[in-house]
Amino acid sequence: MFQLPLSRRRALQSLSSGFGYLAFAGLAQEAAAKEAAASAALDTRAPQFPARAKRVIFLCMNGGPSHVDLLDYKPALNRNSGKSSPVGRDRGGAHLLGSPFQFAQHGESGLWFSEVLPELAKHADDLCVIRSMHTDLPNHSQAFMQLHTGSFQFTRPSVGAWTLYGLGSENARLPGFITLNPPSDNGGARNYGSGFLPAMCQGTKIGGNQIPGFYAALLGKNEEPGPPLKNLDRGDLPLAMQRAQLDLVRNLNRHKLQTDVYHPEIEGAIESFELAFRMQEEVPDVLDMRTEPESILKMYGVGPGLPTDRFGRQCILARRLAEAGVRFIEVTAPVGWDHHFRLQEELTKSGMATDRPMAALLTDLAQRGLLHDTLVVWGGEFGRTPYGQSITGRDHNNKGFTFWMAGGGVKGGMAYGETDEFGYEAVNKPVHIHDWHATVLHLLGLDHERLTFNYGGRNFRLTDIYGDVVHEIMI
Repeated sequence: MFQLPLSRRRALQSLSSGFGYLAFAGLAQEAAAKEAAASAALDTRAPQFPARAKRVIFLCMNGGPSHVDLLDYKPALNRNSGKSSPVGRDRGGAHLLGSPFQFAQHGESGLWFSEVLPELAKHADDLCVIRSMHTDLPNHSQAFMQLHTGSFQFTRPSVGAWTLYGLGSENARLPGFITLNPPSDNGGARNYGSGFLPAMCQGTKIGGNQIPGFYAALLGKNEEPGPPLKNLDRGDLPLAMQRAQLDLVRNLNRHKLQTDVYHPEIEGAIESFELAFRMQEEVPDVLDMRTEPESILKMYGVGPGLPTDRFGRQCILARRLAEAGVRFIEVTAPVGWDHHFRLQEELTKSGMATDRPMAALLTDLAQRGLLHDTLVVWGGEFGRTPYGQSITGRDHNNKGFTFWMAGGGVKGGMAYGETDEFGYEAVNKPVHIHDWHATVLHLLGLDHERLTFNYGGRNFRLTDIYGDVVHEIMI
């Protein structure tokens, strides 16, 4: 059990105020609990009840995709295009904007897809399309933070961190939570951080918009440096010497941690050094996609000059990470979805960059027997308004938007919930972000009300005091 050094205990006992001692002792206990939790953060743990999914791949569409132009077909919106909008904060002033895209039904289920997503439409019977999502605010930074952490006000652990905390990792030689190409704005690292959870639960960032040629380097197509996990392989020391060096540093850090009582940076350093040492064995092979056959690269749309090239590489890497046992993988699309202007042209570009790769990901996972226990989720922080902005675009809309989910125990070929006839607000079976978080955790075998962490004298959870599991979408 964790104990304060003798000198520190004696100093505390000499305090005239018993309250001071109790407060410090409580801090020591909290530090001890965090150190114990950190040491076991990557140990595989059984779910709280039988799980439908083992891992999550979250395809994050940063910016807010327009649901009424992609997956939520609204004939009334098209019929009334140009008329004053009866919905929204600008009702009476703004004018409805019908979708410029054609919609059609696909699969035996007859789900509606616009022409922007022709390849994904081939997977209609694999998808559960939730058309009644809503969140609290229509601002990017707050909505993006709430999407990832459940809170737009405070720094809280991300959904990936909670997943890792609840289940541990399937592969001790890899991070259990990896984020590919995360944006640096809208909260930045807080969207994949661990908050007050053990530092080892935070996401490991790979790639980013500021790294030109990164995905080409992964395939060995140029002479740029490889994956942006620098200094992974240390050539100047054999493994035995590295192990001895790390043992020395670890012991010094633990002594410092005991002396300071509470020092999360040191706690994180201890575990990070250990993971980095183990990662030398496996990470280079996982990130090296040169072993992928040409047929796979073609299926994902990987090739010079193709609009699908970059996102295709990201999706291949997500599949490889899932195969290797990474618990939570987030893939942020390299194109934005914040279409205030030139909706028809820009949304077409966004669709062209992502449609084929994500359809290929579903096919690839299914062919490898991974889709049934891999939960794939697509969505952004909110949707768009049914009325126009600057004539050619749409504004933010947090009151109603669309997610889709596939694999991992969800029903395929299903549309769940509805927005109103214009697509402005969720009116039937609304699903809040808290409900979505509760449902994702439930599919992983975790009870969102029981998955808690005591911090500052209170038990916290991802969904705070909210959230209802959407059982109707589950197999």
